[in-house]
Order: sequence, then structure tokens, then C-alpha cells
Amino acid sequence: MIYNAKFETMPRDELIQLQIERLQSTLNRVYRNVGFYKNIFDENKIDIEKIKRIDDIRQLPVTTKDDLRKSYPYNMFAVPLRDIVRIHSTAGRTGKPIAIGYTRNDILNWSDQVARVLAAAGVTENDFVQIAFDYNMFTGGFGLHYGAEKMGASVIPSSQSGNVERQIHIMKDYKTTVLLSTPSYAHRIAGHLREMGIHPDELNLKIGLFGAEPWGEATRGRIEDALHLSAYNIYGVNEMMGPGVSGECGEKSGLHVNEDHYIVEIVDPRTGEPVQHGTEGELVITTITREGFPLIRYRTGDISSILEGACPCGRTTLRMERVAARTDDLFVFNGINIFPAQIGEILKRATGIDPRFQVSIDNVAGDDVMEVKVEVVESMFNDEIKKIMALKNGIAASIEREVGATAKITLVEQETLGTTTGGRVKPVIDNR
Repeated sequence: MIYNAKFETMPRDELIQLQIERLQSTLNRVYRNVGFYKNIFDENKIDIEKIKRIDDIRQLPVTTKDDLRKSYPYNMFAVPLRDIVRIHSTAGRTGKPIAIGYTRNDILNWSDQVARVLAAAGVTENDFVQIAFDYNMFTGGFGLHYGAEKMGASVIPSSQSGNVERQIHIMKDYKTTVLLSTPSYAHRIAGHLREMGIHPDELNLKIGLFGAEPWGEATRGRIEDALHLSAYNIYGVNEMMGPGVSGECGEKSGLHVNEDHYIVEIVDPRTGEPVQHGTEGELVITTITREGFPLIRYRTGDISSILEGACPCGRTTLRMERVAARTDDLFVFNGINIFPAQIGEILKRATGIDPRFQVSIDNVAGDDVMEVKVEVVESMFNDEIKKIMALKNGIAASIEREVGATAKITLVEQETLGTTTGGRVKPVIDNR
């Protein structure tokens, strides 16, 4: 279903012209109202009146997380505080928090963006939507809530509680048809269903939208098999707005970007130079309708690519590939560049699920040592010692063979690993 045909199916030439007009308006606003942007444009001798084509955006300097932290709390706001009706924040994984302000119009736009993403996955006004994301300073739960309500669906704000059995009882009692959560939380729900002796067909689930952490096709297949639903990828950035930047349609061949609100680029994370469509790089996003907290060429730290060609669904917007990893997750171990996602794929194959895990790195007597802690279901601890040792040894051997690093494997109970705001496990603890 196409929720907002005017913008989702707008001819490309008209959409690009709209982007240019909105970009020029945004640049003028931030130059007048945000000291950071006035200073950085002046320092780089940027004449914003000369930004007349989409490609001209590359002349502009990028904005980074550090820039936002240094501007904490309100120095990046582009409107008076009296016009801010909502403040969210994200502490990230290190450093100061980032305060994010929303005007009333920002909230309305956010609702529309998320409604489009939900509708693209097949959600309708007749659905019961259970939102198992946190409702706090993290943006996820609220944005999804707004979008579902805007399209007329019935919202069940169950949040991401530690009590997974409670989530399942809510699903059964309220006849939930749509689940919104992280993919790892969906796996936990599936595991508890098995332990409770509940067959997925006893539920009414038909659609799941999952995001806030990297996941691939293998994970999609496991979730769909375990919960008997159709799984879709959604993408958002806390600093941008939250969920609603992009989402998959029924084709499941890339995430449609809401281009009337965002200009997306893919750049080489080392050089900052643009890469060709189809080539992986860092996702850089510019907001072009945001009032309270506009961002110019924001380096998201997410690794993705732009897909070429039109989508059979009829939408004319660009499609981005699912986020494969994060630039700030990359760590160096004994001279080897490693993404946690590489280890995650090994763990999925070894355990048959998509377990939460954490990599800890220390330096002992001058040598780097790595430990990988993996959350597993309680029943695994009832296996014979031989089976447990075989699993740990198999994981360690695969990491050494495929990644080139030696690691100690530790199996821990579920809920053992701490989470960041938004329910994501901090992937790497570097104590060196």
C-alpha cells in the first residue's frame, strides 16, 4: 500500500526539484539561526546561494556526532525554545548526550514518514500494532507510535520490557497482528514461545517490522519461520528524527528513502569522497524539512549502499541497502580490522539463532586478548559438557579461520549483557 502517493510516486525530476528548493530553504535557515553552521560555512568560504543542484551539496562540510555533542544542549536548535514541543536525547556509546528538539510540525512530519514505512510493509488501519521498543529518551517507540496512530491502526504500547512472557500474553490476549521490535528481541520472543509450548499459529501475527540493529537475510528467514510472519526492515537515525527515514516495501529489495524529507549520499568513510551507486560506504544524510534540529550532511556512521533501478512497487524514491555495519563498531585487534557483524554471522550459523553478543578486548602483559560473550537460551546449559565445549570450540575455530583472530568464547544466560539506550547491546568493550 502506498500511503502518500503525492511524494512516494512523484516523478524523479519533480522530486529532485523539490529537494533543491527545500535544501536552499534549509541552508538559509541554518545560516541565520544556528551559530555552528554560520561559522563553519564562513570558515570554509561557502556561498550557500551557489548551491543550486543536488550534487552541489558535496561542497558543504559534513556534520559529525562530535559537533552535536560540543553543541549540547541547545546550540544546534534552529528555532526558539518556545517552539520546541519535544526533546529526545541519545548518549550514544561515549561522550556527552545529544539533545534533539522537535517542533509541532516536526512531529506531524515524523508521523507521516513512519506511516509511509508501515504502509509499505502492508500495515493497515485494521491492524493491532504491538510496539516492543523503549518509550523513553530514545526516539524509537514514540515515532512508531505516532505513525501507527496516524494511519488509524490500534496501537499496543507494550514497550521493550524485560518480561518477554508478558509480551507474548499481550499478543495472545489482544490479538496482535503487527510486531515492531529489534530483530534480536523478536528472536527472544520466538525462544520463549518454544519454552512456553505455544505454537506461532496460536497468535495472530502476520507482519513484523524490525530495526535499530544490523540484520540480514538469514535472520529474516529465521524470524519468519519462528513467528510465522512476514519480516520487513526499517531504518532511522536518532539524530535525524528516529524511525521513518526509510523502509522496505513488499518487494523486500531495498529500503525506500523518504526523499522529500532527506537527501542521502554514500561516501567513502576514510576519504569522504562519494562512491558509485551499488558500492558500500557511509550513509550521509541531510534533513530538508526539519525545523527544530536540521542537520547538513550528517555522517551517520552506518554502512550501506544505494540500489540502482526502479522498484516494481511503483515508488519512485531511491532505495538503500540494509545497514550492514557501523563505522564506529570497527575495531583493530592485532593489526586486523574487524566489524562485530562478522562475528555475528559466525554466531548465527553456529547457534541457529541470532544471539546477542559482546566482544571484550584487553591487553594482558603486552598482548591483546579477545573474549566473545554470547547469550544463549537456558536450555542449552542443560546439554552435555561435550556439546557445550564443541559449540564453543567450533565458534572459536570459525572466528580464527574467517576473521583471523583468536578469541575466548563464553556462553552466558539471556539478559546478562547490558544494553544502551534503545535496547542495543554495546558490541565492543575495549579496555586496552
